[in-house]
Amino acid sequence: MMQLKQLASALLLANGLSAPAWGDIYAYTDVDGAVSLSNVPTDARYTVLIAAPQQATAAAAPATAARKNRTGPARKAGYDQVVEEVSRTHGLESALLHAVISVESSYNPKAVSSKGAAGLMQLMPQTAKRYGVADSFDPRQNLNGGARYLKDLLRMFNNDTSLALAAYNAGEHAVMKYGNRVPPYGETLQYVPRVLDYYQRYQAGL
Repeated sequence: MMQLKQLASALLLANGLSAPAWGDIYAYTDVDGAVSLSNVPTDARYTVLIAAPQQATAAAAPATAARKNRTGPARKAGYDQVVEEVSRTHGLESALLHAVISVESSYNPKAVSSKGAAGLMQLMPQTAKRYGVADSFDPRQNLNGGARYLKDLLRMFNNDTSLALAAYNAGEHAVMKYGNRVPPYGETLQYVPRVLDYYQRYQAGL
């Protein structure tokens, strides 16, 4: 567990993030090496991977949150209405969609990854095609496609947010390959806690 904690902490710090400010991140490693991450531990095997800061003044917390929110409140606010509409349409929390967008594209609708993922929610071409997204650079189309995919993943993994996020990043087959656990890929081990961190803060209205 210490090695996993060091890996996750290093990955977070490498991306300009400290440990999550609004809740602990828990983990356990299965016998096959698969990792389970969660902000809500569901059984006794989970232990704290990254602990939330326990001592912070009320004045310091907003400043810390502002430093961590690299997406910028203005860019986020520009998509609040459409994200709220898409979230209601697909039965998702707007905080969760905002969290995914923050990590995936930092609200850049023209973002393209080295692997070819595009738009606000970084849809891969095959995912865009699966969900009828003709133009991944169109924010509303992209958000609808990404929200439908995320909703399907939540349904597939029994509303386990950590697994759904891991599947969004690594693919559902990767999660299933490791026995419905977060696959032990460096990028995915980085991705899930980052999205959960944003998710918690957006739920708190920060």
